[in-house]
Amino acid sequence: MTTRPAAGVPSPCIDVCRMDAASGWCEGCLRTLGEIAAWSTLPDEGRREVLARIAERRIEWARRQPPAPQR
Repeated sequence: MTTRPAAGVPSPCIDVCRMDAASGWCEGCLRTLGEIAAWSTLPDEGRREVLARIAERRIEWARRQPPAPQR
């Protein structure tokens, strides 16, 4: 019997599941709803493509966030 190997690319979910209305990205993992819904069926190559898009989004996300208050 052949079994399907477990996916090697872990989910970027950090359990902060709020969608940002302006960008359409989850505020925790920066995925779109479509990417979140498809994650469990994506092959590792597809997951790595999503992770590459997330890396690009992190730069934009950081630019859009207000600076942390100084103490």
